[in-house]
Amino acid sequence: MSSQKSSRILVTGASGFIGGHCVLDLLNHGYEVCGTTRSQDRAGQVRQLMKAQGADVTRLSFAEALLTDKAGWPKAMTRCDAVFHVASPVPTVQPKDPEDVIAPARAGTMNVLEAAAEANIKRVILTSSVASILGGISEDRTYTAADWSDPEDPHLTPYSLSKTLAEIDAWQFCSENGIQLTTIHPSLVLGPALEEDYGSSLEALAKLLTFEVPLLPRFGFEIVDARDVAALHRIALENEASVNQRLIASNGFLWFRDIAAILKKQYPARRIPQREMPNWLTRLASIFVPEIGSFIADLDVVKSLDNSPARELGWAPREPEAAIKTGAESLIGFGIV
Repeated sequence: MSSQKSSRILVTGASGFIGGHCVLDLLNHGYEVCGTTRSQDRAGQVRQLMKAQGADVTRLSFAEALLTDKAGWPKAMTRCDAVFHVASPVPTVQPKDPEDVIAPARAGTMNVLEAAAEANIKRVILTSSVASILGGISEDRTYTAADWSDPEDPHLTPYSLSKTLAEIDAWQFCSENGIQLTTIHPSLVLGPALEEDYGSSLEALAKLLTFEVPLLPRFGFEIVDARDVAALHRIALENEASVNQRLIASNGFLWFRDIAAILKKQYPARRIPQREMPNWLTRLASIFVPEIGSFIADLDVVKSLDNSPARELGWAPREPEAAIKTGAESLIGFGIV
């Protein structure tokens, strides 16, 4: 699909961290946008956020739709040329019942795709995750779009399983219904929050800035800026070469200690942890801190990601340091930390 200023794009989860940036990026590039939210109140808040960012909100409309309810989706698709399916549950702590995450992720994906097929929409960009690539694997190597998480792997977190199964569902449905699909796979998404309700993406920065984590586990993450994730959705839409591709949205690995060091340099007066936690203590802490438990297998492991297919489409992401700094600035600016 070529970039046409008259194109109308449906963005699911428009009030979320990535969804909001997708809406803003599309508006800034001349598109008409219909965003889905859970309520009209939330829609009004998103409109104000976009206006505050200088976007032309005359090209922005909203539709109420819930992931688990088929009812709102056919109406949401009205006059749309393509869909960015961004909405999916992202828990800060993995639920005791995996179906709490898996069921809405899969149902939401199918509800959106079925409505798109009925509306004869032939182009979908789906926000997946590196969780459907890395899964329960813990090896020092570079991972590519050819890597898949194994749904049968007992070590897969509920979130990783939800993203993997929803993506498998999407590829099968789109293949059977003539929909051109591209999946986007963000790593740890940082960058500026657009509002105080920033979801779970910036939680790692918030914990460091409030000294909630006094010692740093020996984890590392591939990082990407939310603005660049949004841009890759649009770039994929504008490039037919992206059809049937899984595009990794990531731009470099940093240890937790590196992230903390960047924050300490930026805010020297703040109490920010700098010392690392011994692995035995991390394993012990994981019993009491569920967030840590999800990453235990990744202690001292460098999982690099190959973003070359995205770059070949013209994607030029920011460095991780910029994503960290702007993320922290926004958390402080909103008075969150």
